[in-house]
Amino acid sequence: MIKIAFFDTKEYDKKLFDEYNKKYGYEITYLESKLNSETAPLARGYDVICIFVNDVVDEKTYNILKECGVKLIALRCAGYNNVDIKHLDGSIKIVRVPAYSPYAVAEHATALLLDINRKIYKAYQRTKKYNFSLNGLLGFDINGKTVGVIGTGKIGKVFIKIMRGFGANVIAYDVYQDTKAAKDLEFEYVDLDTLYKNSDIISLHCPLTDDNYKMINSDSISKMKNGVIILNTSRGKLIDTNSLIEKLSAGEIGGVGLDVYEDEEEFFLNDLENSYKRDEGLSILLSMPNVVITSHQAFFTKEALNKIANDTCENIKDIFETGNCENEVK
Repeated sequence: MIKIAFFDTKEYDKKLFDEYNKKYGYEITYLESKLNSETAPLARGYDVICIFVNDVVDEKTYNILKECGVKLIALRCAGYNNVDIKHLDGSIKIVRVPAYSPYAVAEHATALLLDINRKIYKAYQRTKKYNFSLNGLLGFDINGKTVGVIGTGKIGKVFIKIMRGFGANVIAYDVYQDTKAAKDLEFEYVDLDTLYKNSDIISLHCPLTDDNYKMINSDSISKMKNGVIILNTSRGKLIDTNSLIEKLSAGEIGGVGLDVYEDEEEFFLNDLENSYKRDEGLSILLSMPNVVITSHQAFFTKEALNKIANDTCENIKDIFETGNCENEVK
């Protein structure tokens, strides 16, 4: 029987995987701990470890996992920037879930945009107190605005479709251009400087790489329109927090919607309401009236969770039955 150590477990993970596991019969042990070099010894005796976005597989952790006899790392997410693949020797296979629901993430990015622009939360808080004044609630039409999309993979394309539905003009940047999609969805590929200069709204939908680490920084923001809205539902380290706070404080940014944060690992997906543990940059952003932050929940729909559970179980099955998997990270 295949034995799986499930790291960074939440109650919804356990409920869902227990249901799907009825078909596969894996022996699963659920751990609340995040994976890192300190917790890696917990994997001893397991064939597979299953991890999420804030678990860390650096070189030291990987070597401990090898000593523990782990044969497979199964990521129950699309991104694998938390796995230091440059220093891995291939003795442990790695699989992921490349596409669980692009609609979930793209729709959440749209919700962040609407909340920031139309001050939905602010209005909600007011009306609960019987304050029906419109002062400070002025927004703008998305129709006719220019939306810059960085990353035109599956999520980026869905977001573009939504923005085109609003009647926005869309320009995009991607290292790998999909010219057919550009024609079909009626958007234009441009370089980054052009996108920064011309966009009223900028939304990030790209994976984190060495090349785009903190791509949104003081220099890039200085190239943007005054009052630009920035959305990030991808990876927190695409944005330099200090630069973001600096430009927000200077009034150069109209609004920010974040579902991820540069140093989110110890905070997002956890309940710290009764803890004194705080992050200075995150606390400053949370205090700003034109910033909306959610807790890495863009993926969190019924459809996405079912896709994650199904594909993760299938990935494990494929590796142990055939030695190969189309979702393997090489």
